Amino acid sequence: MTTRAWLLSDTPASRRQAVWGRRYQGWLALKRNPLAVAGLVIVLLMLAMAAAAPILATHDPGAQNLANRLQPPSAAHWFGTDELGRDVWSRVLFGGRLTLGMVVAVVALVAPIGLILGAVAGYAGGWLDRVLMRVTDVFLAFPRLILALAFVAAMKPGVESAVIAIALTAWPPYARLARAETLMVRNADYIAAVRLTGASGARIVLRHVLPMCLGSLVVRVTLDMSSIILTAAGLGFLGLGAQPPLAEWGTMIATGRRFILEQWWVPLVPGVAIFLISLAFNLLGDGLRDVLDPKQR
Repeated sequence: MTTRAWLLSDTPASRRQAVWGRRYQGWLALKRNPLAVAGLVIVLLMLAMAAAAPILATHDPGAQNLANRLQPPSAAHWFGTDELGRDVWSRVLFGGRLTLGMVVAVVALVAPIGLILGAVAGYAGGWLDRVLMRVTDVFLAFPRLILALAFVAAMKPGVESAVIAIALTAWPPYARLARAETLMVRNADYIAAVRLTGASGARIVLRHVLPMCLGSLVVRVTLDMSSIILTAAGLGFLGLGAQPPLAEWGTMIATGRRFILEQWWVPLVPGVAIFLISLAFNLLGDGLRDVLDPKQR
């Protein structure tokens, strides 16, 4: 039996075959959406470029050369130089490391927290559900950027403060989504059967409820990536995120905005990078929603 036939078998002989067959069918469904594939390619390409920034960079991103300031794109400087003579191409690569690293850190913090809080609230119900959801409502009542600005203002501006501030404002939608998914499955027959075997509430939530919420959570995280990127870049633009001389896309746009009419490449290149990665995550999220959400099929 070929690998493809093994993956697409209608009668899997093992749990492992069934899991990998479902994953392969999801990949085939995603491949049928060219925009989602394009988004996936762009995301992987930009992540790889950010990871390989020390190799791909042609200059030291922090090296200043005032005699070579505001030079247009050329063979020596592919994307030109900024107001301090620093190579824009190299700074965009290292800025991608910082910006995307902040986004990954935020998602790693908020996705598990929101998933667990929402699942616990949905499964437990009662006063615990009301308390957790009212706290969630308080955070949802404020625009994310405004609330992040308030948190950063209470702390010292910097990368760590920006990550914490964005994380504190990004978890409520995940908690709401996990709660909604939990309410749909907590009275299912298989949950009742597990409860009759004597399983504790914590075990039911961790082993049987949370896995049912992961598909929707993955789609939500992918679609939410663009807003997290824009929030991180917005904090950098306002001077509350990464501080100079660190290369970060929002900070680069802030320092280069006064050259937009004449030396357009200085603010344009990091702006295009933000646009491309945000668009790619949205396209990928739409494709994943069609694959992972049965109601969309």
